[in-house]
Amino acid sequence: QVHLVESGGGLVQAGDSLRVSCAASGRTFSTYAVGWFRQAPGKERDLLAAISPLGGSTYYADSVKDRFTISRDNTKNTLYLQMNSLKPADTALYYCAASRSAAILPVSNYAYWGQGTQVTVSS
Repeated sequence: QVHLVESGGGLVQAGDSLRVSCAASGRTFSTYAVGWFRQAPGKERDLLAAISPLGGSTYYADSVKDRFTISRDNTKNTLYLQMNSLKPADTALYYCAASRSAAILPVSNYAYWGQGTQVTVSS
C-alpha cells in the first residue's frame, strides 16, 4: 500500500513557475515508479510525467516537454514537478500517482493516488 499527499499548488500568473511536491509513505519509495497526472474540468486525467524508481528514466507528455521537470528524492520519499512558463491551459487539479511496479508505463500500472493539488494559471 502507498499513501500520497500532494502540496504546493496555487494561483499564479502566465509565465510564472511553480513546484508541486508529493510526499509518499508505505511501501519503500525507491522500489516503484511515480508520476504526475492532471485533470481539468470536463476533461480526462492525463499523464504528464513519470520517473523510474532510481530516477534513471523519465517520460514527458508532449504538452509539457521542455517546460516541466519531474524529479524524486528517495531519501525524503518525495516526488516533485517543477513547472516553468506556465500557461492558462495548465490550469487543472494535479495528482501524483504510484505504479504497482518499476515500470513508468503503461498508465494502467498506476494504482495509488493522492488527493490532488489545484494549480490555477491566470492570463
